[in-house]
Amino acid sequence: MAGARTRVAPWRYMASVIDGQRGALFPWVPVCLGIGIGFYFLLPGEPAAPVWAALAGGVAVATAGLLWRGPARHPVVVAIVLVGVGVLVAGLRCWSVGDTVLAFRYYGPVQGRIVAMDRSASDAVRLTLADVVLDDTDPARTPGLVRISLHGDHSGTVPQPGKTVMVTAHLSAPDGPVEPGGFDFQRMAWFRGLGAVGYARSPLLAVEPAGGFVDVARWRMAISARVRAHLPGEVGAFAAAITTGDRSAMSQETLADLRASNLAHLLAISGLHMGLLCSLIFGGVRGVLALFPAVALVWPLKKIAAIAALMAGALYLMLSGGNVATQRAFIMVAVMFVAVLLDRRALTLRAVAVAAIIVLMLRPESLTEPGFQMSFAATTALVGVFRILNGFDGRRMPKVLRPVMAVVISSAVAGAATAPIAAAHFNMVSHFGLLANLVSVPLMGSVVMPGAILAAVLAPFGLDWIGLAVMDPAIRWILGVAHWIATRPGALGHVVAPQAVVLPLMALGALWLILWRGWGRLAGVAPVALGLIFWVQTERPALLVSPSGKLIGVMTPEGRALNKPRGDGFVARSWLENDGDLPVQEEAAERPGFESLGSLSRLRIGDLHVSHLSGRGAAQRLGEACQGANLVILAAVNETDPPTGCEVIDARILRETGGLAFVVSGQTLRRVATRSELGERPWNR
Repeated sequence: MAGARTRVAPWRYMASVIDGQRGALFPWVPVCLGIGIGFYFLLPGEPAAPVWAALAGGVAVATAGLLWRGPARHPVVVAIVLVGVGVLVAGLRCWSVGDTVLAFRYYGPVQGRIVAMDRSASDAVRLTLADVVLDDTDPARTPGLVRISLHGDHSGTVPQPGKTVMVTAHLSAPDGPVEPGGFDFQRMAWFRGLGAVGYARSPLLAVEPAGGFVDVARWRMAISARVRAHLPGEVGAFAAAITTGDRSAMSQETLADLRASNLAHLLAISGLHMGLLCSLIFGGVRGVLALFPAVALVWPLKKIAAIAALMAGALYLMLSGGNVATQRAFIMVAVMFVAVLLDRRALTLRAVAVAAIIVLMLRPESLTEPGFQMSFAATTALVGVFRILNGFDGRRMPKVLRPVMAVVISSAVAGAATAPIAAAHFNMVSHFGLLANLVSVPLMGSVVMPGAILAAVLAPFGLDWIGLAVMDPAIRWILGVAHWIATRPGALGHVVAPQAVVLPLMALGALWLILWRGWGRLAGVAPVALGLIFWVQTERPALLVSPSGKLIGVMTPEGRALNKPRGDGFVARSWLENDGDLPVQEEAAERPGFESLGSLSRLRIGDLHVSHLSGRGAAQRLGEACQGANLVILAAVNETDPPTGCEVIDARILRETGGLAFVVSGQTLRRVATRSELGERPWNR
C-alpha cells in the first residue's frame, strides 16, 4: 500500500548500527576478552576436557572462517570469538601456574631461600621462600613458594634476599573467603604460586649466606638501605618504596594515613610513577639533544628520546621488583612509546586497548584485581575526557592557570573513575581525597621523581645524597598532607561491600559511555545507574559464622555484634569492613546482641534461636545449648546425637562448608555456605 512504512529486519538494523561504529571498534577487543575471562572465573565448576576441546575447536573454526570471509565484515562474530578466547586464555593460565599446595597443617622446621620481603597487615616482617624443604615431607608434597610472617624477636639473623634460612613455623594452605562472596585469597595465592602461608615465633637462623652473584632482589634491598640511611624515618621509607618497591620500613600508621587521604597510590609503583619517570626522561633527552643544531637537524630526536624512555622504564621495572602493577604500567608506557616510534599518536583509546590486551593475555587473573581495574579505569577515563576537551581553546585561559587546570581535571577524572572500584574493594571513601591529590601529585612530578632520577644519575659518583635531598622536603609535605587530611573529622567514610554484579554493570556502562560513538552512548547511563541501585539495596547477612566456628557475628541496629573481642582477627576485620563499619573487633564485641553464659552464647534472629559453644569441653554442654535453640554452632567435633529438633553445625561440617551466612529472604532465613558458592576449582581443591 502506498505510503506504508518499510519494516527493517532487527538483524539488518543492528548491522547498520554497528556499521556506524566502523573505525571505533578496536577498543572493544579487550572488553570482549575481559567478558570471557570474567565468565571463566564465575563458573560454578571447572569445565571437563571435552568442553574445553569443543570450545577450542569452535573458536578455531570460527577464526578460520573469519579470516577467509574477512573479520571486518562480521564484528558480532568477532566479538563472540573474542569472548571464547578470553575463556580459553584464563583456563590455560590457571592450569599453567598451578603448583603444589600444602594439603595438611604443618608445624616444624622450614628451610628456604628468601626471594621477597614485605610486611603483613599486623606490621610483621614477611618472607617469601623458594626452594622449600619441610621436615619429613616428600618433595612432591612440598609447595614451591611459602610465605611466613615473623613474630617475636628476630634480631639474630637479618633477612636478606638470596640468603637461605631456617625457622620453625606453623604452615597451612591458603584460606578461602571468610564469607560467601568475600575476597578469595586462595585464588590469588594460586596464581602467584603460593602453596602455603604461616607464621613463626622462633628465631630465624641463617643456613647459607646470599651467593656471590648480586641478583636484582639484593640490589634492590641495598639501594633501599642506602636511601633510608640518607633519609631516616618515614621520609626514607617512602622514598625507598617509590624507588625500589620495598615497603618493609613503612609503618602501619603512615599507610593508614595515606589510604585515608587517597594518597596510597603514590606509594605503589604503578602508572603514575612509570609515566612520570618515562615522560621526564623523554622530555629531558629530547630537550638536551635539541640544544645541538647539528644533531637536531639530522637525527630523529623524538624517536631517540622514546628509546631512552623505554630503556629507563625497563630499568625501573627491574629495580622495583617487577610486581604485577609495575609490569602493567610498563606495558602501558611501552605501547605509548612504540606508537611514537611508529609515528602514531601516543595516547589514544587504541593504545590503551593494546596495553589492556597484552596484560589480559599474559595475566588474565589481573581482571579480578583492583590494581588492573583502577589503572585502566583511570587511563580510559582520562583519554576519553581529554578527547572531548580537545576542541577547547585553552588560549583564552591565562598561561599560569593552564597547568593548574590540567591537574585539577586529571585528578577529578581519575578520582571519579577509580572511586567506585576502591570503595567496592576496600570499603572506604576518602572525602577529601581530591584536595589531597591536588596539593600532592604535582610535587611527585615536579620534585620527587626528578630528584629520584638525579639520585640515580649521581649514585655511581657517591653523590646520590644530592638527589635525595631534593626529594626530602616534597616527601615531608606529602606525608604531612596525608596525616592532616586523615585526622580531619569525617575524612574517611565506610561503605558496604556491593553485590558481585555491581562493578561489572558499572564498568560496562562506563565503557559504553566512553567507547560508543554518537548519541547512543547515553545508553551506558542505564547500567551504571542500575549498578548503583543494586549497591544501595545491598543487605548484609543477619548472621555470619567463621570457618573455624569460633567467631560469630549478628547484625544489630548498632552494627554487627561479635561474640568475642579477640581471636579470628582477620575474619572479624573482613566482616566489619564488608558491613561498611569500623574494623575494630573490641568495639564490635561490646555491642548488645548476645546472651553470654561463659563459653555458651545465645542469640535470636526472628524465629531462629541460636546457641554458640566454644572452648574446652564445649561438646559436653551440647544438651544445655540445645535447650530452647533451633540451631547450635559448635566450635568442636560433635560425637553424640543432638536432641530432636536441635540442629548442630560442628567443626567437621564447617570444614566442608567453609564460613556460613544466614540471609533474611522475605520471612525466612536462607543459609548460604561459602564453599557451595565457590564451586570446585583448581585453586580450592
